[in-house]
Amino acid sequence: MADKKSVAKRIKVGYLPLYIKLYDDSDPNIRVPVVAYKNKMIDLFEREGIEIVEADEVCRVKDEFMRAVKKFNESGVCAVITQHLAYSPSLESTEALMELNVPLIVFDTTPDYELIECAAKENRIMNNHGIHGVQDMCNLLKRQNKPYYLCVGHVNDGKVINEVLGMCRAAAAAAAYKNMTVGSVGGSFAGMGDFLISDERYKKDIGVNVKYMTPDVAEKYLSLVSDKEIDEEIASDRENYNVSVSDENNYRAASKAGLAVRKWMDDEKIGSATVNFLTLDEYSLPKMPFVECCKMLKRGLGYAGEGDVLTAGLVGALLSVYKDTTFTEMFCPDWKENVILLSHMGESNPDLAQWKPLITDCPFNYNSCGDTVAMYNCYRPGKAVFVNLAPMNEHFNLIISNVELLECGLQNGAYAHATQGWMKPCKPLSEFLAEFSYAGGTHHSAMVYDADISEIVSFGRMMGFDVIEIK
Repeated sequence: MADKKSVAKRIKVGYLPLYIKLYDDSDPNIRVPVVAYKNKMIDLFEREGIEIVEADEVCRVKDEFMRAVKKFNESGVCAVITQHLAYSPSLESTEALMELNVPLIVFDTTPDYELIECAAKENRIMNNHGIHGVQDMCNLLKRQNKPYYLCVGHVNDGKVINEVLGMCRAAAAAAAYKNMTVGSVGGSFAGMGDFLISDERYKKDIGVNVKYMTPDVAEKYLSLVSDKEIDEEIASDRENYNVSVSDENNYRAASKAGLAVRKWMDDEKIGSATVNFLTLDEYSLPKMPFVECCKMLKRGLGYAGEGDVLTAGLVGALLSVYKDTTFTEMFCPDWKENVILLSHMGESNPDLAQWKPLITDCPFNYNSCGDTVAMYNCYRPGKAVFVNLAPMNEHFNLIISNVELLECGLQNGAYAHATQGWMKPCKPLSEFLAEFSYAGGTHHSAMVYDADISEIVSFGRMMGFDVIEIK
């Protein structure tokens, strides 16, 4: 079964059982064992952390399917699982399914694991013939360009349940992205064009709203931060991190800036944010809040640097389901070892640190705010999926690849303090980098530890992205 730790919160999913009225008319008892099996499957998914919203009835005819889809569309589910309890004529269900506004996960299974050995002594046909109902339904969905996601097999092998759970996670991440509000502090980075999209396109193509922290808003929330709150925040830092700061005034000012951003995000229900360090002083914040940017990721909120609202939203969507996610950048190649240095100024998810993260002084001359403090760490070793969202003129490319983070690096970051990790791609470095840039990859990315890449593929498809897997 799936590792429940990979599910950050319960995922709400609709469940649609399909049947045929002909059988009820001829013998109502035919449905008894298959309904019992359906209930068993629902119980299994609920034990795996899925919140099931079931149709009010086993659906057989058009009106019943219409009522079920209406319920699902109004109940806030992120996907709907179908299960054919028997053959079900597709013209009864397809019109309703075309109205479904969330991904459709087709669970193609039957109660019995074996059939041929029992054929001579038992008639199991009535309990196990739903697969051709799946074929009928999928044919019509395909002809009408309605996407669907198949999970096929028997629960005895364990694989199919994990596939359904993975599809539910992918759908939850997609729903989170489509309903995201991203906060921008400082606007976009002048001249940086690869991940730049207009607010209008972001809303139209993905569904994201962007909110800006204006100077007036910043001043309002700074005024709400008390000295006591700053004291408590720094005390918490000293308890949870390795703190070595020589300039306490800078530390307090940076903490105040971070708490102001946090209060703003909480009040406005902002799920991800980005900070442009170049223009920060124009927005009334006293210091670059590097440490708060890390804490956002730890709290399950998205972040990307340099005014990048696109990747911030992506990171937030993935974090809503996959807690071991971070914002990152490919910085430098090691051609000899075929590895890439992942690095950034001081923004990463501290839960992914190989050693206890360090909070220390950060020399900073990119704006008039001056020196600040930052959190540094080295990513822990492990398997991960590297995820990049690249805007094209008419669509988006989601570029993904399995990678490995190596057990090497400096405890406090590479080259005099910088968040770091050493990533080994799935193929020779020169080939990987060439494929990445041929696909149009941007220089800001997300990285998800211990994820199944097939789930990230499904997430991309559910979003309507063109998925490009480097393998």
